[in-house]
Amino acid sequence: MKKYKVGIIGATGMVGQRFATLLDKHPWFEVVCLAASPRSKGKTYKEAVGSRWAMKKPIPSSMENMIIYDATADINEIASQVDFCFCAVDMKKDEIKALEEKYALAECPIVSNNSAHRATPDVPMVVPEINPEHIEIINAQRKRLGTKRGFIAVKSNCSLQSYVPALHPLMKYGVTKALACTYQAISGAGKTFKTWPEIVDNVIPYIGGEEEKSEQEPLKIWGKIEGDVIKNATSPSITTQCLRVPVSDGHTAAVFVSFENKPTKDEILNSWKEFSGVPQELELPSAPKQFLNYFTEDDRPQSRLDRELEGGMAVSIGRLREDSQYDYKFVCLSHNTLRGAAGGAVLMAELLAAKGYFD
Repeated sequence: MKKYKVGIIGATGMVGQRFATLLDKHPWFEVVCLAASPRSKGKTYKEAVGSRWAMKKPIPSSMENMIIYDATADINEIASQVDFCFCAVDMKKDEIKALEEKYALAECPIVSNNSAHRATPDVPMVVPEINPEHIEIINAQRKRLGTKRGFIAVKSNCSLQSYVPALHPLMKYGVTKALACTYQAISGAGKTFKTWPEIVDNVIPYIGGEEEKSEQEPLKIWGKIEGDVIKNATSPSITTQCLRVPVSDGHTAAVFVSFENKPTKDEILNSWKEFSGVPQELELPSAPKQFLNYFTEDDRPQSRLDRELEGGMAVSIGRLREDSQYDYKFVCLSHNTLRGAAGGAVLMAELLAAKGYFD
């Protein structure tokens, strides 16, 4: 695999920092360009981030002295240096939408962590093990934009990446409805305990826009390409409740599910154990060897113990049992800034690279 030259747009934020650590010494991708807000322009990455560096690993030595570009004013200069960019900016939704499209029109493919384009019908929203075929809509998107190389691809919301992967192998039994209550880490809000002391000894029962995303985005993931658009699935019916809890990393979900054809407990466990996808078949660098992992202990998975499983790219499941209102219930866990954010975007970029979309 050739080395692709990569930029990080929004490099100073928490997800941008996570991108930096994941891409340091990546076998396929080399970071050559960093961009952030106008106030960071001209500073080194180390100067721009300063005391806000939130990762356990230090700033990569290959990036700490890179000079920051203005993400909005230097688009053409950035596009001329890279094969594609990751994007994780903190702006208003309409501003992000316009910015990402400007990069695409400058023939710079964008792999986005942002939500702005998730509902755009010809923008693929990909969990690589679940709907890798959706990247084929890029040809229709390029046709609409009038680009040869430029396009936008997005990853889904972090909250649903704990429970949708567990539901996906069970769809063959006809999932009719699901309820998911998510207990979401503070890093999902770009916070640490140091910057958000109010969350200690506290639970906040509201995360703006999260429940709508968690209920609607799975239907796009399970949708089909029809002509030049992705048509959302019409089922299953999903309802969610999303809470912010005092955990640094790791989103937990309590899931309840009903089926047209109720499987046995052993059938569910075998479906999870045997499930793998295109990333595993292609042996992509960031792909977990075992995507779904079931714990038999009653008190697992736990965020502190299990969020880093397979480099934070695996999903942990536990406590599968029958329910009095639904057919079954179980608990899931995923690392929200790895599988749920930057790591999921890097895996999607590896899929796009393997399929030739950056060439």
